[in-house]
Amino acid sequence: MTVTSMPQPTLPAQRVPDPVEEVVLGVDTHKDVHVAAVITTLGALLAHQEFPTTATGYRQLLVWARSFGTLHRAGVECTGSYGTALTRSLRREGIEVVEVNQPDRATRRKRGKTDAVDADAAARALLSGRATTVPKTADGPAADMRVLRLAKESAVKARTQALNQLKAVLLAIDPDLRELLTGLSNPALVATCATLDSHDRGEAVFTMRLLARRIQHLSGEVKELTRRTTRAVRSCRPQMLDLVGVGPDSAAVLLITAGDNPDRITDEASFAALCGVSPVGLDPRLGS
Repeated sequence: MTVTSMPQPTLPAQRVPDPVEEVVLGVDTHKDVHVAAVITTLGALLAHQEFPTTATGYRQLLVWARSFGTLHRAGVECTGSYGTALTRSLRREGIEVVEVNQPDRATRRKRGKTDAVDADAAARALLSGRATTVPKTADGPAADMRVLRLAKESAVKARTQALNQLKAVLLAIDPDLRELLTGLSNPALVATCATLDSHDRGEAVFTMRLLARRIQHLSGEVKELTRRTTRAVRSCRPQMLDLVGVGPDSAAVLLITAGDNPDRITDEASFAALCGVSPVGLDPRLGS
């Protein structure tokens, strides 16, 4: 059976750029390359092009898009991941960036799946008004807290795993040493095992000392990440830490969720959507 490739969109003939005409940019983002498409305000596809995800690539993308006319708006997929750096670059140049959701699988099956088609769809979603979400700026204290929290969560998870492994190995060691260690609190157990003399005492004791020192190292990481998170919270919203029951971790979660540009949350409906409590499908006569 002969397998044919998906037909690529046909590019229009090259035209002379009109700096007066407004154009709309759409970008399908990926890890190593971004695929951009430019359309007119009437929906006509002008061109699409692939660019590397580098500082030079971002500059080339902007110059290329502006060569077709005046560029004020861009629809970008995955502004919180693959498209984060591009979004920052476009904003610095005064381009309004709107988050575009990736098409669902059913839609992709109907129209075919190519990066050029997705980039074109991103531009059309912005042009039609279907895409209106303002993405996070990802260049302030909230963005810093997000990466700190990411590292802390992984460190806490690894520390818990190492502690469980340490207790599992404890069950298989010499009874005299096991009785000495049994009943100790977790901090005391880790501190004691970290100082064990593993010389000629078998691989189990060596492993326990290794795991205990790993736990101590991870605890140091957690402490430092907590200190930095607290400093980040105090630098932008110190009053949050004065609230009862709100510590640096809880405050960081709230600030990360709101982002560095909380002004994009314009009304109660958008705030409810952010919190995941939108009353979708409820009868408005029932009230709140």
